[in-house]
Amino acid sequence: MLPSHPALPSCRTALLALALLAGLMGQARAATSAGASAPLSEQERALHVLNRLAYGPRPGDLEQVERMGVKRYIDEQLHPERIPLPEDLQASLAALPALQMTSMQVFNEYGPPSFKRDASKEEQQAARQRASRELPPQFHMARLLQATQSPRQLEEVMTEFWANHFNVFEGKEWVLYWVGDYEKSAIRPYALGNFRDLLGAVAHHPAMLYYLDNWLSSGTGTPGARGRFKGLNENYARELMELHTLGVDGGYQQADVITLARILSGWTIDVDAMKAGASPFRFVAQRHDDGPKVFLGKPLQASGYQEGEAALDILASHPSTARFISTQLVEYFVSDQPDPALVNKLAQKFLASHGDIRAVLQTLFDSPQFWARSNYQTQFKTPYQFVVSALRAGDIPVRNSKPVNGELGQFGMPLYGWLTPEGYKYSQAAWLNPGALLRRINFAGSLAGGKSPIARAEGAPAPSNAEAPPLDAQQLLRTLGPAITPQAAAQIDAAPANQRAGLILGSPDFMKR
Repeated sequence: MLPSHPALPSCRTALLALALLAGLMGQARAATSAGASAPLSEQERALHVLNRLAYGPRPGDLEQVERMGVKRYIDEQLHPERIPLPEDLQASLAALPALQMTSMQVFNEYGPPSFKRDASKEEQQAARQRASRELPPQFHMARLLQATQSPRQLEEVMTEFWANHFNVFEGKEWVLYWVGDYEKSAIRPYALGNFRDLLGAVAHHPAMLYYLDNWLSSGTGTPGARGRFKGLNENYARELMELHTLGVDGGYQQADVITLARILSGWTIDVDAMKAGASPFRFVAQRHDDGPKVFLGKPLQASGYQEGEAALDILASHPSTARFISTQLVEYFVSDQPDPALVNKLAQKFLASHGDIRAVLQTLFDSPQFWARSNYQTQFKTPYQFVVSALRAGDIPVRNSKPVNGELGQFGMPLYGWLTPEGYKYSQAAWLNPGALLRRINFAGSLAGGKSPIARAEGAPAPSNAEAPPLDAQQLLRTLGPAITPQAAAQIDAAPANQRAGLILGSPDFMKR
């Protein structure tokens, strides 16, 4: 039993962790060369699915997956509707009023200042401040509660994956109001569903229409092209092909960008309808370019709004889209260097199943590449994966989202905080550097001390040592199982007792998944 005294200063923890890192690098290389082809043990397979289909194990998860078997675990995760949500998680989500609102209700309740042109400057400023103060903590809390507590972990992973794939930046004024509903209504319900449905939900949501400016786009010379709605906007059309579907090498030309922008002209946000509580999406025929079009080599019949739906159909079923999405899935779930054979296999499944995301993932999880030892515990966690997995391993409740997002901001990965449409990278090259390691080690030390502000409501006083003991290192080792190698465990065990939990969460082993 470890003593419950406070952790030593973080600089000492950092030095110990860095020493651990240096000592283990050589051992890791030796271990890799010795057993590169050995199949994963049952415990390693359980850890593998908890690290890839989930954000790492919570206490007891490893044993549970071993008992039920990885095949059944994967099957359950692919069908999240069969997994009941805990009552306390449902209650916590229900206590977030903004999360219960539709995009129209948020619009009317918080009154985006630009919509109320008759308001004074003081009233507009007050509205902005209220929205910035109240909305992000609720939307951030919703994401973090589900990521750390939901047993539907693959749904959480895929929700994050698609929200990043179809990135919007909450700092772009009106997106702040809609980012919560965007994830709740346009991303989450389709995360394991059909790609065409997901693409359509994103294309119609005001958060995306606003973020990439399509709501302003009008066909050149159309009757409705006036004022700020004057002019064809290519922004969304370009990103829709380059980032959302075909990929940068997907075979489209600049002429296709312009054509797609013409096709989507008139797809906009109806502010007046939102004031009346109606759907924010509107097709304005007076702003639509109804001239003849050829998109990706296919002539499109002039049909107004339906041209946009037809274009989405073409993009969602295109072989380049199948390859691009499959490559990203392999990079996320298997390796930073995707195996071309696996990408091809997934792309074929994508096309054969008409974009059935669940079927593509099943193929991926059945593949020998997914289970290869060479891909086991080799992916460097992104800051988000590292923070969420640490909270799960330590069974630390999130009662205040602000310090979590503050840490993620320090790591360079705040929630909904990536400015440009391509979203965050998932590769080791993007996140592994000395400064990032030191920040992770310090974060681990602060969690291990037991008094993290993450675990108490905003404004609540810090607990006493008796009320908030440090994390139990032995419990952490049981929770993480083979994630911490025997070599690392031995070195951690040789460290001062009150440093061990911090060293586990700050170890190079824990930074991999």
